[in-house]
Amino acid sequence: MSNITIDAIIGEPEVLEDEVTAADIALAHGVESDPAWLRLKESATKLQALQVKDGSVPPSTGSGTDSTGSGTDSTGSRTDAVAEASVLVDAIVESIEALAPRFPHERAYLAASVADFRRWQGEGFGVPDFLDSLVEFQPQRHRIDGIRHLVVFPMYTQNGSADRHVEALVVETIWPEFIAALEAGDYSNKLFVSLRLVDFTPGYDTNSAVLFPETVAMREIPPFTWGAIFQDREAARYRRVVRAAAEITKLELPADAASLLDDQKLAERTFVMWDIIHDRTHMRGDLPFDPFMIKQRMPFFLYSLEELRCDLTAFRESVKIERQLQARTTAVPELVEGAAPLSDVEQQLLEHAKLVQYAVIFDRIFRFAITGSRVRNYDGLGGQLLFAWLHQKHVLEWTDVSLSFDWSAVPDAVVELGDAIDELYWKSIDRPKTAHWLAAYELVRGVLTPNPASVWAEGLPRDVLAGAPKGYTDLVMDDEFPLSMFYEALDKKMKPVIESTVGITGASEA
Repeated sequence: MSNITIDAIIGEPEVLEDEVTAADIALAHGVESDPAWLRLKESATKLQALQVKDGSVPPSTGSGTDSTGSGTDSTGSRTDAVAEASVLVDAIVESIEALAPRFPHERAYLAASVADFRRWQGEGFGVPDFLDSLVEFQPQRHRIDGIRHLVVFPMYTQNGSADRHVEALVVETIWPEFIAALEAGDYSNKLFVSLRLVDFTPGYDTNSAVLFPETVAMREIPPFTWGAIFQDREAARYRRVVRAAAEITKLELPADAASLLDDQKLAERTFVMWDIIHDRTHMRGDLPFDPFMIKQRMPFFLYSLEELRCDLTAFRESVKIERQLQARTTAVPELVEGAAPLSDVEQQLLEHAKLVQYAVIFDRIFRFAITGSRVRNYDGLGGQLLFAWLHQKHVLEWTDVSLSFDWSAVPDAVVELGDAIDELYWKSIDRPKTAHWLAAYELVRGVLTPNPASVWAEGLPRDVLAGAPKGYTDLVMDDEFPLSMFYEALDKKMKPVIESTVGITGASEA
Protein backbone atom coordinates (compact mmCIF):
# COMPACT_ATOMS: atom_id res chain seq x y z
CA MET A 1 0.00 0.00 0.00
CA SER A 2 2.97 2.32 0.45
CA ASN A 3 6.65 2.74 -0.29
CA ILE A 4 7.19 4.21 3.18
CA THR A 5 8.70 1.66 5.55
CA ILE A 6 8.07 1.41 9.26
CA ASP A 7 11.85 1.57 9.75
CA ALA A 8 11.36 5.31 9.47
CA ILE A 9 9.94 5.24 13.01
CA ILE A 10 12.16 4.10 15.82
CA GLY A 11 11.70 4.28 19.57
CA GLU A 12 13.45 6.99 21.66
CA PRO A 13 14.94 8.65 18.55
CA GLU A 14 17.69 11.17 18.31
CA VAL A 15 15.85 14.40 17.64
CA LEU A 16 17.26 15.94 14.49
CA GLU A 17 15.89 19.45 14.47
CA ASP A 18 15.19 20.67 10.95
CA GLU A 19 16.33 24.18 10.09
CA VAL A 20 13.38 26.48 10.72
CA THR A 21 13.72 30.24 10.55
CA ALA A 22 11.75 32.92 12.39
CA ALA A 23 10.20 33.80 9.04
CA ASP A 24 9.03 30.20 8.61
CA ILE A 25 7.40 30.28 12.04
CA ALA A 26 5.68 33.59 11.34
CA LEU A 27 3.98 32.15 8.24
CA ALA A 28 1.39 30.32 10.36
CA HIS A 29 0.54 33.21 12.68
CA GLY A 30 -3.14 34.04 12.31
CA VAL A 31 -3.81 30.88 10.29
CA GLU A 32 -6.90 30.18 12.40
CA SER A 33 -8.62 33.00 10.46
CA ASP A 34 -7.48 31.79 7.04
CA PRO A 35 -10.49 30.90 4.82
CA ALA A 36 -8.73 27.67 3.86
CA TRP A 37 -8.52 26.62 7.53
CA LEU A 38 -12.15 27.56 8.16
CA ARG A 39 -13.18 25.49 5.14
CA LEU A 40 -11.06 22.56 6.33
CA LYS A 41 -12.55 22.71 9.81
CA GLU A 42 -16.11 22.95 8.50
CA SER A 43 -15.62 20.10 6.00
CA ALA A 44 -14.05 17.79 8.60
CA THR A 45 -16.89 18.49 11.01
CA LYS A 46 -19.48 17.65 8.35
CA LEU A 47 -17.57 14.51 7.42
CA GLN A 48 -17.71 13.33 11.06
CA ALA A 49 -21.49 13.19 10.82
CA LEU A 50 -21.17 10.65 7.96
CA GLN A 51 -18.60 8.42 9.68
CA VAL A 52 -19.38 5.51 11.98
CA LYS A 53 -17.33 4.46 15.01
CA ASP A 54 -14.46 2.83 13.11
CA GLY A 55 -14.09 5.86 10.85
CA SER A 56 -15.63 4.37 7.72
CA VAL A 57 -18.49 5.94 5.77
CA PRO A 58 -21.41 3.56 5.14
CA PRO A 59 -22.84 3.68 1.62
CA SER A 60 -25.89 5.72 2.64
CA THR A 61 -27.51 7.65 5.46
CA GLY A 62 -31.04 8.61 6.37
CA SER A 63 -34.21 6.49 6.58
CA GLY A 64 -35.58 4.10 4.00
CA THR A 65 -32.26 2.54 2.94
CA ASP A 66 -32.76 0.05 0.11
CA SER A 67 -30.65 -2.73 -1.36
CA THR A 68 -28.82 -0.34 -3.67
CA GLY A 69 -27.21 1.44 -0.73
CA SER A 70 -29.14 4.64 -1.26
CA GLY A 71 -31.34 6.19 1.40
CA THR A 72 -33.98 8.83 1.83
CA ASP A 73 -33.55 11.81 4.14
CA SER A 74 -36.34 13.53 6.11
CA THR A 75 -37.38 15.61 3.08
CA GLY A 76 -37.72 12.58 0.85
CA SER A 77 -34.55 13.31 -1.15
CA ARG A 78 -32.13 10.51 -2.02
CA THR A 79 -28.83 10.74 -0.14
CA ASP A 80 -25.57 9.03 -0.96
CA ALA A 81 -23.15 9.31 1.95
CA VAL A 82 -20.13 8.20 -0.07
CA ALA A 83 -20.75 10.86 -2.69
CA GLU A 84 -21.18 13.49 0.01
CA ALA A 85 -18.03 12.32 1.76
CA SER A 86 -16.14 12.55 -1.52
CA VAL A 87 -17.13 16.19 -1.94
CA LEU A 88 -16.02 16.92 1.63
CA VAL A 89 -12.68 15.16 1.15
CA ASP A 90 -12.12 17.21 -2.01
CA ALA A 91 -12.59 20.32 0.13
CA ILE A 92 -10.28 18.97 2.85
CA VAL A 93 -7.53 18.14 0.36
CA GLU A 94 -7.82 21.50 -1.38
CA SER A 95 -7.66 23.25 1.99
CA ILE A 96 -4.57 21.30 3.09
CA GLU A 97 -2.84 22.15 -0.17
CA ALA A 98 -3.76 25.82 0.24
CA LEU A 99 -2.46 25.89 3.82
CA ALA A 100 0.73 23.88 3.19
CA PRO A 101 2.89 26.91 2.26
CA ARG A 102 2.20 28.34 5.72
CA PHE A 103 3.69 25.19 7.31
CA PRO A 104 6.96 24.62 5.37
CA HIS A 105 8.36 22.34 8.11
CA GLU A 106 5.41 19.99 7.53
CA ARG A 107 5.81 19.69 3.77
CA ALA A 108 6.33 15.92 3.76
CA TYR A 109 3.55 15.25 6.27
CA LEU A 110 0.94 17.37 4.49
CA ALA A 111 1.78 15.77 1.12
CA ALA A 112 1.37 12.33 2.70
CA SER A 113 -1.92 13.45 4.30
CA VAL A 114 -3.28 14.44 0.92
CA ALA A 115 -2.22 11.05 -0.47
CA ASP A 116 -3.91 9.21 2.42
CA PHE A 117 -7.15 11.13 1.93
CA ARG A 118 -7.12 10.46 -1.82
CA ARG A 119 -6.47 6.74 -1.29
CA TRP A 120 -9.27 6.51 1.27
CA GLN A 121 -11.56 8.32 -1.16
CA GLY A 122 -10.53 6.10 -4.07
CA GLU A 123 -11.16 2.92 -2.06
CA GLY A 124 -14.71 3.92 -1.21
CA PHE A 125 -14.31 5.19 2.38
CA GLY A 126 -13.82 1.92 4.20
CA VAL A 127 -11.94 1.87 7.51
CA PRO A 128 -9.37 4.66 7.08
CA ASP A 129 -5.64 4.00 7.08
CA PHE A 130 -3.41 7.02 7.69
CA LEU A 131 -0.22 5.21 8.65
CA ASP A 132 1.79 6.83 5.86
CA SER A 133 1.01 10.38 6.94
CA LEU A 134 1.49 9.45 10.61
CA VAL A 135 5.01 8.26 9.78
CA GLU A 136 5.73 11.69 8.29
CA PHE A 137 4.24 13.65 11.19
CA GLN A 138 7.21 14.22 13.52
CA PRO A 139 6.50 17.22 15.79
CA GLN A 140 9.29 16.25 18.20
CA ARG A 141 11.74 17.41 15.52
CA HIS A 142 10.46 20.97 15.83
CA ARG A 143 10.41 21.72 19.53
CA ILE A 144 10.69 25.45 18.98
CA ASP A 145 8.70 27.91 21.05
CA GLY A 146 5.81 29.32 19.01
CA ILE A 147 6.06 27.02 15.98
CA ARG A 148 2.68 25.81 14.74
CA HIS A 149 1.44 22.55 13.24
CA LEU A 150 -1.55 21.67 11.09
CA VAL A 151 -2.82 18.25 12.20
CA VAL A 152 -5.45 16.26 10.29
CA PHE A 153 -6.13 12.58 11.05
CA PRO A 154 -9.03 10.15 11.48
CA MET A 155 -8.65 9.50 15.19
CA TYR A 156 -10.34 9.15 18.54
CA THR A 157 -9.66 11.70 21.27
CA GLN A 158 -8.88 10.45 24.77
CA ASN A 159 -11.38 11.80 27.33
CA GLY A 160 -13.24 13.15 24.32
CA SER A 161 -14.72 10.95 21.60
CA ALA A 162 -14.26 7.19 21.27
CA ASP A 163 -15.10 7.40 17.55
CA ARG A 164 -12.28 7.45 14.99
CA HIS A 165 -13.47 10.46 13.05
CA VAL A 166 -11.52 12.98 11.02
CA GLU A 167 -10.26 15.69 13.36
CA ALA A 168 -8.37 18.82 12.38
CA LEU A 169 -6.30 21.01 14.66
CA VAL A 170 -4.02 24.00 14.57
CA VAL A 171 -1.58 23.76 17.48
CA GLU A 172 1.38 25.77 18.75
CA THR A 173 4.48 24.46 20.50
CA ILE A 174 5.33 25.63 24.02
CA TRP A 175 9.09 25.24 24.50
CA PRO A 176 10.63 27.97 26.65
CA GLU A 177 14.39 28.17 27.03
CA PHE A 178 14.47 26.72 30.54
CA ILE A 179 12.52 23.64 29.39
CA ALA A 180 15.00 23.11 26.53
CA ALA A 181 17.81 23.29 29.10
CA LEU A 182 15.99 20.88 31.43
CA GLU A 183 15.43 18.38 28.62
CA ALA A 184 19.03 18.69 27.42
CA GLY A 185 20.29 17.87 30.92
CA ASP A 186 19.14 15.31 33.46
CA TYR A 187 15.55 15.09 32.19
CA SER A 188 15.96 13.95 28.61
CA ASN A 189 12.67 13.02 26.97
CA LYS A 190 13.01 12.92 23.19
CA LEU A 191 9.38 11.87 22.70
CA PHE A 192 7.76 14.69 24.66
CA VAL A 193 5.94 17.51 22.83
CA SER A 194 4.17 20.37 24.63
CA LEU A 195 1.40 22.16 22.76
CA ARG A 196 -1.15 24.94 22.92
CA LEU A 197 -4.56 24.54 21.24
CA VAL A 198 -5.27 27.26 18.68
CA ASP A 199 -8.36 25.89 16.90
CA PHE A 200 -9.93 22.46 16.49
CA THR A 201 -12.85 20.29 15.40
CA PRO A 202 -15.46 18.92 17.88
CA GLY A 203 -13.42 15.94 19.07
CA TYR A 204 -11.29 18.41 21.00
CA ASP A 205 -14.16 20.54 22.23
CA THR A 206 -14.06 18.12 25.16
CA ASN A 207 -11.85 17.22 28.13
CA SER A 208 -9.16 15.73 25.89
CA ALA A 209 -5.76 17.27 26.63
CA VAL A 210 -3.48 14.91 24.68
CA LEU A 211 -2.54 14.13 21.10
CA PHE A 212 -1.21 10.58 20.85
CA PRO A 213 -0.22 8.71 17.66
CA GLU A 214 -1.87 5.49 18.83
CA THR A 215 -5.28 7.15 18.46
CA VAL A 216 -4.91 7.45 14.67
CA ALA A 217 -6.63 4.96 12.35
CA MET A 218 -3.90 2.88 10.65
CA ARG A 219 -3.30 -0.57 9.23
CA GLU A 220 -0.55 -1.57 11.67
CA ILE A 221 1.02 -0.25 14.85
CA PRO A 222 4.56 1.14 14.57
CA PRO A 223 6.86 2.10 17.44
CA PHE A 224 5.94 5.66 18.36
CA THR A 225 8.35 8.57 18.51
CA TRP A 226 6.29 11.31 20.14
CA GLY A 227 3.42 12.08 22.47
CA ALA A 228 1.89 15.52 22.93
CA ILE A 229 0.07 17.22 25.79
CA PHE A 230 -1.96 20.43 25.58
CA GLN A 231 -0.52 22.32 28.53
CA ASP A 232 -2.69 25.36 27.80
CA ARG A 233 -5.82 23.30 28.49
CA GLU A 234 -4.32 21.75 31.62
CA ALA A 235 -3.24 25.17 32.90
CA ALA A 236 -6.59 26.80 32.13
CA ARG A 237 -8.52 24.04 33.91
CA TYR A 238 -6.17 24.27 36.87
CA ARG A 239 -6.58 28.03 37.20
CA ARG A 240 -10.38 27.94 37.10
CA VAL A 241 -10.77 24.96 39.42
CA VAL A 242 -8.18 25.95 42.00
CA ARG A 243 -9.44 29.53 42.15
CA ALA A 244 -12.94 28.26 42.96
CA ALA A 245 -11.74 25.58 45.37
CA ALA A 246 -9.58 28.04 47.29
CA GLU A 247 -12.58 30.32 47.74
CA ILE A 248 -14.86 27.48 48.84
CA THR A 249 -12.34 26.06 51.33
CA LYS A 250 -11.15 29.52 52.51
CA LEU A 251 -7.60 28.55 51.62
CA GLU A 252 -5.10 31.40 51.78
CA LEU A 253 -2.71 30.77 48.91
CA PRO A 254 0.97 31.74 49.18
CA ALA A 255 1.81 34.63 46.85
CA ASP A 256 3.73 32.48 44.38
CA ALA A 257 0.92 29.91 44.27
CA ALA A 258 -1.59 32.70 43.66
CA SER A 259 0.53 33.95 40.74
CA LEU A 260 -0.36 30.76 38.83
CA LEU A 261 -4.03 31.74 38.97
CA ASP A 262 -3.33 35.19 37.53
CA ASP A 263 -0.99 34.29 34.66
CA GLN A 264 -1.98 31.75 31.99
CA LYS A 265 1.45 31.66 30.31
CA LEU A 266 3.19 31.13 33.66
CA ALA A 267 0.82 28.24 34.42
CA GLU A 268 1.42 26.72 30.98
CA ARG A 269 5.19 26.71 31.45
CA THR A 270 4.76 25.18 34.90
CA PHE A 271 2.69 22.35 33.48
CA VAL A 272 5.28 21.73 30.77
CA MET A 273 7.92 21.19 33.46
CA TRP A 274 5.60 18.92 35.45
CA ASP A 275 4.59 16.86 32.44
CA ILE A 276 8.05 16.35 30.93
CA ILE A 277 9.29 14.78 34.18
CA HIS A 278 6.04 12.85 34.71
CA ASP A 279 6.11 11.46 31.18
CA ARG A 280 9.67 10.13 31.33
CA THR A 281 9.02 8.51 34.73
CA HIS A 282 6.70 5.91 33.13
CA MET A 283 9.78 4.39 31.52
CA ARG A 284 12.14 4.63 34.49
CA GLY A 285 12.52 3.23 37.99
CA ASP A 286 12.03 -0.16 39.62
CA LEU A 287 9.14 -1.41 37.50
CA PRO A 288 7.62 -4.77 38.42
CA PHE A 289 5.26 -4.60 35.41
CA ASP A 290 4.83 -2.99 32.02
CA PRO A 291 4.67 0.73 32.85
CA PHE A 292 2.16 1.26 30.08
CA MET A 293 -0.48 -0.38 32.23
CA ILE A 294 -3.34 0.47 29.92
CA LYS A 295 -2.28 -2.67 28.02
CA GLN A 296 -3.02 -4.87 31.01
CA ARG A 297 -6.14 -5.77 32.98
CA MET A 298 -5.49 -5.21 36.64
CA PRO A 299 -7.22 -3.58 39.63
CA PHE A 300 -7.70 0.12 38.98
CA PHE A 301 -5.83 1.15 42.12
CA LEU A 302 -2.64 -0.08 40.39
CA TYR A 303 -3.23 2.56 37.71
CA SER A 304 -3.72 5.09 40.53
CA LEU A 305 -0.36 4.31 42.06
CA GLU A 306 1.48 4.42 38.72
CA GLU A 307 0.09 7.83 37.76
CA LEU A 308 0.64 9.15 41.27
CA ARG A 309 4.20 7.76 41.26
CA CYS A 310 4.96 9.79 38.15
CA ASP A 311 3.43 12.96 39.58
CA LEU A 312 5.25 12.55 42.88
CA THR A 313 8.51 11.99 41.00
CA ALA A 314 7.94 15.32 39.26
CA PHE A 315 7.29 16.83 42.69
CA ARG A 316 10.41 15.25 44.23
CA GLU A 317 12.65 16.34 41.37
CA SER A 318 11.25 19.86 41.54
CA VAL A 319 12.05 19.99 45.28
CA LYS A 320 15.59 18.83 44.50
CA ILE A 321 16.05 21.41 41.76
CA GLU A 322 14.62 24.18 43.95
CA ARG A 323 16.85 23.33 46.91
CA GLN A 324 19.98 23.03 44.81
CA LEU A 325 19.45 26.36 43.06
CA GLN A 326 18.24 28.08 46.22
CA ALA A 327 21.46 27.02 47.95
CA ARG A 328 23.41 28.70 45.16
CA THR A 329 21.60 31.99 45.73
CA THR A 330 22.61 32.07 49.40
CA ALA A 331 26.14 30.74 48.99
CA VAL A 332 29.11 33.07 49.29
CA PRO A 333 31.31 32.48 46.19
CA GLU A 334 34.49 33.12 48.18
CA LEU A 335 33.58 30.35 50.63
CA VAL A 336 31.78 27.78 48.45
CA GLU A 337 33.66 26.14 45.60
CA GLY A 338 31.82 26.41 42.30
CA ALA A 339 29.27 28.92 43.60
CA ALA A 340 28.18 31.46 41.02
CA PRO A 341 25.19 33.72 40.40
CA LEU A 342 22.25 32.01 38.71
CA SER A 343 21.85 32.52 34.98
CA ASP A 344 18.55 33.77 33.56
CA VAL A 345 17.63 30.19 32.62
CA GLU A 346 18.46 28.95 36.11
CA GLN A 347 16.34 31.72 37.64
CA GLN A 348 13.41 30.59 35.51
CA LEU A 349 14.02 26.99 36.53
CA LEU A 350 14.10 27.95 40.20
CA GLU A 351 10.80 29.84 39.89
CA HIS A 352 9.02 27.06 38.05
CA ALA A 353 10.38 24.27 40.28
CA LYS A 354 8.49 25.80 43.20
CA LEU A 355 5.35 26.31 41.13
CA VAL A 356 5.33 22.67 39.97
CA GLN A 357 4.99 21.63 43.61
CA TYR A 358 1.87 23.76 44.08
CA ALA A 359 0.45 22.55 40.77
CA VAL A 360 0.86 18.85 41.64
CA ILE A 361 -0.77 19.25 45.04
CA PHE A 362 -3.70 21.46 44.05
CA ASP A 363 -4.52 19.77 40.74
CA ARG A 364 -4.44 16.37 42.42
CA ILE A 365 -6.51 17.21 45.50
CA PHE A 366 -8.96 19.71 43.99
CA ARG A 367 -9.55 18.56 40.41
CA PHE A 368 -8.47 14.94 40.03
CA ALA A 369 -10.21 13.72 43.18
CA ILE A 370 -13.69 14.83 42.11
CA THR A 371 -13.55 14.78 38.30
CA GLY A 372 -15.33 12.01 36.43
CA SER A 373 -17.51 9.15 37.59
CA ARG A 374 -16.85 6.88 40.54
CA VAL A 375 -16.43 3.86 38.26
CA ARG A 376 -12.79 2.73 38.65
CA ASN A 377 -11.65 6.35 38.67
CA TYR A 378 -7.92 5.83 39.13
CA ASP A 379 -6.93 9.51 38.86
CA GLY A 380 -9.65 10.39 41.36
CA LEU A 381 -8.31 7.78 43.77
CA GLY A 382 -4.81 9.19 43.46
CA GLY A 383 -6.08 12.63 44.46
CA GLN A 384 -7.94 11.21 47.44
CA LEU A 385 -4.82 9.34 48.53
CA LEU A 386 -2.60 12.43 48.41
CA PHE A 387 -5.12 14.54 50.38
CA ALA A 388 -5.58 11.91 53.10
CA TRP A 389 -1.84 11.28 53.38
CA LEU A 390 -1.13 14.99 53.92
CA HIS A 391 -3.99 15.26 56.39
CA GLN A 392 -2.78 12.29 58.40
CA LYS A 393 0.75 13.73 58.43
CA HIS A 394 -0.75 16.96 59.88
CA VAL A 395 0.66 19.16 57.13
CA LEU A 396 -2.87 19.75 55.80
CA GLU A 397 -5.65 20.68 58.20
CA TRP A 398 -9.42 21.14 57.77
CA THR A 399 -10.48 23.07 60.84
CA ASP A 400 -13.29 25.60 61.39
CA VAL A 401 -14.39 24.95 57.77
CA SER A 402 -11.07 26.27 56.48
CA LEU A 403 -8.25 24.47 54.70
CA SER A 404 -4.65 25.25 55.62
CA PHE A 405 -1.17 23.86 54.94
CA ASP A 406 2.07 23.84 56.85
CA TRP A 407 4.05 24.74 53.75
CA SER A 408 7.44 24.24 55.38
CA ALA A 409 6.56 20.59 56.08
CA VAL A 410 4.70 19.82 52.84
CA PRO A 411 7.68 18.95 50.57
CA ASP A 412 9.08 16.24 52.83
CA ALA A 413 5.61 14.78 53.50
CA VAL A 414 4.83 14.51 49.79
CA VAL A 415 8.24 13.01 49.04
CA GLU A 416 7.60 10.46 51.82
CA LEU A 417 4.49 9.22 49.99
CA GLY A 418 6.48 8.97 46.78
CA ASP A 419 9.13 6.98 48.62
CA ALA A 420 6.46 4.58 49.95
CA ILE A 421 5.23 3.88 46.42
CA ASP A 422 8.79 3.47 45.16
CA GLU A 423 9.49 0.96 47.93
CA LEU A 424 6.34 -0.97 46.98
CA TYR A 425 7.60 -1.16 43.41
CA TRP A 426 11.11 -2.18 44.46
CA LYS A 427 9.86 -4.99 46.72
CA SER A 428 7.38 -6.20 44.12
CA ILE A 429 10.11 -7.11 41.65
CA ASP A 430 10.56 -10.23 43.81
CA ARG A 431 6.83 -10.90 44.25
CA PRO A 432 4.27 -12.74 42.13
CA LYS A 433 1.94 -10.38 40.33
CA THR A 434 -1.09 -11.03 42.51
CA ALA A 435 1.01 -10.65 45.66
CA HIS A 436 2.04 -7.23 44.34
CA TRP A 437 -1.62 -6.38 43.88
CA LEU A 438 -2.37 -7.34 47.47
CA ALA A 439 0.58 -5.32 48.77
CA ALA A 440 -0.54 -2.31 46.73
CA TYR A 441 -4.03 -2.62 48.19
CA GLU A 442 -2.60 -2.62 51.71
CA LEU A 443 -0.67 0.57 50.97
CA VAL A 444 -3.83 2.34 49.78
CA ARG A 445 -6.08 1.02 52.55
CA GLY A 446 -3.50 2.11 55.08
CA VAL A 447 -4.46 5.68 54.13
CA LEU A 448 -8.00 5.47 52.72
CA THR A 449 -11.02 3.64 54.10
CA PRO A 450 -12.37 0.93 51.76
CA ASN A 451 -16.02 0.53 50.86
CA PRO A 452 -17.79 -1.25 53.77
CA ALA A 453 -18.98 -3.91 51.31
CA SER A 454 -15.48 -4.57 49.94
CA VAL A 455 -14.49 -8.23 49.51
CA TRP A 456 -10.86 -7.14 49.19
CA ALA A 457 -11.02 -5.41 52.59
CA GLU A 458 -12.64 -8.45 54.16
CA GLY A 459 -10.11 -10.79 52.59
CA LEU A 460 -10.39 -12.55 49.24
CA PRO A 461 -11.72 -16.14 49.38
CA ARG A 462 -9.11 -18.89 49.21
CA ASP A 463 -10.41 -20.15 45.86
CA VAL A 464 -9.89 -16.66 44.38
CA LEU A 465 -6.43 -16.37 45.93
CA ALA A 466 -5.50 -19.72 44.41
CA GLY A 467 -7.05 -18.92 41.06
CA ALA A 468 -6.31 -16.76 38.02
CA PRO A 469 -5.66 -12.99 38.34
CA LYS A 470 -9.02 -12.34 36.67
CA GLY A 471 -10.78 -13.47 39.84
CA TYR A 472 -8.94 -10.83 41.85
CA THR A 473 -9.84 -8.05 39.44
CA ASP A 474 -13.48 -9.11 39.18
CA LEU A 475 -13.97 -8.60 42.93
CA VAL A 476 -12.68 -5.01 43.01
CA MET A 477 -15.68 -2.71 43.45
CA ASP A 478 -16.23 0.10 40.96
CA ASP A 479 -15.90 2.51 43.88
CA GLU A 480 -13.55 0.53 46.09
CA PHE A 481 -12.52 3.64 48.06
CA PRO A 482 -15.51 6.03 48.22
CA LEU A 483 -15.19 9.77 48.68
CA SER A 484 -14.73 11.02 52.23
CA MET A 485 -17.25 13.36 53.81
CA PHE A 486 -14.92 16.26 53.03
CA TYR A 487 -14.94 15.38 49.35
CA GLU A 488 -18.67 14.67 49.22
CA ALA A 489 -19.31 18.22 50.41
CA LEU A 490 -16.66 19.72 48.13
CA ASP A 491 -17.92 17.78 45.12
CA LYS A 492 -21.41 19.30 45.38
CA LYS A 493 -20.00 22.82 45.32
CA MET A 494 -17.30 22.21 42.73
CA LYS A 495 -19.24 20.12 40.19
CA PRO A 496 -20.51 23.10 38.13
CA VAL A 497 -17.01 24.58 38.02
CA ILE A 498 -15.40 21.34 36.85
CA GLU A 499 -18.13 20.80 34.26
CA SER A 500 -17.53 24.32 32.95
CA THR A 501 -13.96 23.42 31.96
CA VAL A 502 -15.03 21.14 29.09
CA GLY A 503 -13.44 22.52 25.92
CA ILE A 504 -11.46 25.19 27.82
CA THR A 505 -8.25 26.52 26.24
CA GLY A 506 -5.57 28.97 27.22
CA ALA A 507 -7.10 31.61 24.97
CA SER A 508 -10.51 31.29 26.61
CA GLU A 509 -8.99 31.66 30.09
CA ALA A 510 -6.31 34.27 29.31
